[in-house]
Amino acid sequence: MIEVPEGVRAVARSLGDVPAYVYDLPALDRHAAAVRAVTEGVELHYAVKANPDAEILRTLAPHLDGLEVSSGGEFAHATAVLPDLPVSFGGPGKIEAELALAPSAYRWHVESPAELRRLTGPAEVLLRVNLGVPVAGAALAMGGGATPFGMDGEGVAECLRLLATGPGAEGPAAHRPAPHGAGVHDPGRRGPVRLRGVHAHLASGLAAPALLELAEAVLAYGRGLGLAEFNLGGGMAVDYADPDARFDWAEYGRGLRDLARPGETLRIEPGRAMTAYCGWYLTRVIDVKRVHGERFAVLSGGTHHLRTPVTKGHDQPFAVLGGATKTAGTVEIPQIAPTTLVGRLCTPKDVFARRVPAALEPGDVVAFAMAGAYAWNISHHDFLMHPKPSFHYLG
Repeated sequence: MIEVPEGVRAVARSLGDVPAYVYDLPALDRHAAAVRAVTEGVELHYAVKANPDAEILRTLAPHLDGLEVSSGGEFAHATAVLPDLPVSFGGPGKIEAELALAPSAYRWHVESPAELRRLTGPAEVLLRVNLGVPVAGAALAMGGGATPFGMDGEGVAECLRLLATGPGAEGPAAHRPAPHGAGVHDPGRRGPVRLRGVHAHLASGLAAPALLELAEAVLAYGRGLGLAEFNLGGGMAVDYADPDARFDWAEYGRGLRDLARPGETLRIEPGRAMTAYCGWYLTRVIDVKRVHGERFAVLSGGTHHLRTPVTKGHDQPFAVLGGATKTAGTVEIPQIAPTTLVGRLCTPKDVFARRVPAALEPGDVVAFAMAGAYAWNISHHDFLMHPKPSFHYLG
């Protein structure tokens, strides 16, 4: 049974035909504070790609050491909303306009030797490594084999040669641990391209023990290069099939502290696991019908607003809230039956959940939980040109 906050229910009671997102900011603040408390000693940077909403960023800010972005647009947005937080820049395929942002970035995640050649500096860089280590059980694999992300040993070796011999560059012999905290961000900094450490985001959707195994492999690799700064990425598991199952942040934080050595900087970049639980997507039932014996509930929203379930291939968890026009005793209570919840797009892939037990009728509001990450911001908003959802903030 999914517990729906009263503030979300209040928005649902006034919901018309246009769907709505509701972000529970006090719940997000409590969650971020709890994560921060058990990861002391580890730098905590938020992956903006998970949800760049300005109110989300402001709520997270007191608990963060910095932000991670993957485009020039994200960089401009993040620095406008939170100008005092350090911002690291990652992602493959950086264009020239983005490379020009390197002097303003706290850390620059280099994806390839070619990118490093194009980076004229000044910049404080981490080499993104793609280690050949097992990532079994991951929801998404960005490393562990041939992917477009990061570099294998050959690419790293080439970058080290470039850093050692390039004009104005500083190679491994010049490594010094980076200072900690928000005060290190200096957009006016000028200097050479400096190698600070390694970055590795090898997989997503893993439990704490599996992530700690990957962290140990990354640390061993970076130490072998004589480095002392390690960005271990994100990848903390979020279970849409069981909203009450949460990533074990305490075990992860404790494990990272046990792995760290004096003088080293360890950094993590959670995204989905930070904000998924604070978001709700509300949409009204337009029609309920049977087609070839199967029951479908057609909703006023669709995957153009909430693309997460069709992208990840899961059933989005939800609760059914009574429609605003219902009066007790005047309508027949619908029977619980296997129902596929769909949107109103002209594609059979516009599906939120398949054959799930539900009692639905036109006018009901469906409150989809865990809609605070990779939801609105990854959806194909303009397909069929339906109205955009409204946005509401609790707290």
